[in-house]
Amino acid sequence: MAKKYIVLDTETTGLEVKQGHRVIEIGAVLLNDRKKSEENFHSYLNPSRLIDEEASKVHGIMNVDLENSPSFDKIADEFVEFIDGATLVIHNAPFDLGFLNNELQLASTSYPKIEDICEVEDSLLIARDKFPSQKNSLDALAKRFDISGYDRSFHGALLDANILADVFVQLTGGQSKFEFMTNGNTFADDESSSVEIDENLLKDLKKINASKDDLKSHETKLVEIEEKHKIKTIWRKF
Repeated sequence: MAKKYIVLDTETTGLEVKQGHRVIEIGAVLLNDRKKSEENFHSYLNPSRLIDEEASKVHGIMNVDLENSPSFDKIADEFVEFIDGATLVIHNAPFDLGFLNNELQLASTSYPKIEDICEVEDSLLIARDKFPSQKNSLDALAKRFDISGYDRSFHGALLDANILADVFVQLTGGQSKFEFMTNGNTFADDESSSVEIDENLLKDLKKINASKDDLKSHETKLVEIEEKHKIKTIWRKF
């Protein structure tokens, strides 16, 4: 059975949960077969405290915007039900998990920690492993993978969750299944049959070229592997 992936992001009143800062927006997007679905969880939250001015400059949310929003405890059950049993994809996971676990405990001590009901994959760690010594912010990754069509005037939890979903699919190898239609028949990519592919079906696939920094990092990694194992890597053949 395929994993249930949910891509999640939050916006907060400030940077430090230990200083009493709170979550003011949660956005989460469900992936079906590594494709974004229409199913999501989204809520603005009244934090019962002021938002730091610097934080508002990032996400554009002002205190007045949240006056009629629910407090976290009012949406906690729905949120936990939505994520329960899923693998959460979060960029810089410790930040969001720290805030969300704090909110759950403030709402009720009966709520579990998120790590107890979900697996967590930190897309920042995945990106750092894949692109060492490079910028791996969400914006940098979106640019690297040529992901566009989003208004980035401000950050937003649901907006960033949607962007991260696109980034995560590319970061972890693209969509896992492709189906090609030839002469009225559909063939999955894992079938052994040899088929002719209608090139018109491929015209919308994105071509992502490696940057000079990517090529330099790749070469450095190949040299490191070859020197360590005294071999010529298979990638030299391509």
